[in-house]
Amino acid sequence: MTDSPAEAPLDEGAPRVRGRYAKGVARRQEILDKAIEVFARRGSQKTSLRAIAQEVGVTHAALTHYFGSLEELLVEVYRESQRPSDDEPHPEIDASPAMAMRRSAEQNRRIPGMVQLYSTLTAAALEDDHPVAQEYITTRFARLREDIANQVRGLQDAGRLRADLDPVLVAALVIAASDGLQTQWLLDDAVNHEDALELLDRLLRTDAPKGSGASD
Repeated sequence: MTDSPAEAPLDEGAPRVRGRYAKGVARRQEILDKAIEVFARRGSQKTSLRAIAQEVGVTHAALTHYFGSLEELLVEVYRESQRPSDDEPHPEIDASPAMAMRRSAEQNRRIPGMVQLYSTLTAAALEDDHPVAQEYITTRFARLREDIANQVRGLQDAGRLRADLDPVLVAALVIAASDGLQTQWLLDDAVNHEDALELLDRLLRTDAPKGSGASD
C-alpha cells in the first residue's frame, strides 16, 4: 500500500524534526558543560541566570529556554558534575562506605565550587519554595541510604563490618558524617575531612579497638 499525498509530507519532515531535537540536546549539553566549569570555579554565591548566561557566553533567553529557572540549572549542573567520567579511577567494589566517602572527599577538595553548590542545594531543599532542589536532594539521600545499607550488609556477611550494627543507621551516619565534615571544611579548610572519615571506618570495622576508638 502506497502513502497518500497527505501523509507523505509528515514522513519527509520527520528526519528534520529529529535533527532539530538532536541539535537542541547537543546545544543544551554544551551550555551545561560550560556552566559546570563556571560553578566549579566560582561556586554558587551571588548567582543569577543573567550572571551565569554572561559567564557561559549565551543569552539569558537561551538559558531560560533550556533550563527554565535558576534552581533547575543548579540541580542539572550538580547532577551532571557527579556523572563518572571514563578517565576517573573506578572505586573498589569492596571498599567500606566510610572509605568510599573519604575518596569522594579527596576529589571534592579539588573542586570546592561544586562542594559549595551541593551545600546550597541541600539548604534550599529544606525550604518549601524550592521543589526542584527538594525532590533532587531527597531522592539522592534515599538512594544513597539504600545503596550504602546494601553495601554494609554485604560487608557484614563477609565479616568485615560489625554484625551488631543496623545497616540503615550506618548508612545514615556515614552520609551525615561526610556532609557535616564537608560543611565544616568549607568554613575552615583546617578541618581534616578525610582523616575523620577514616576514624569512622575504624569504629565500624570488626577489628575496631575497645573503648573510645579515638586512636589506633
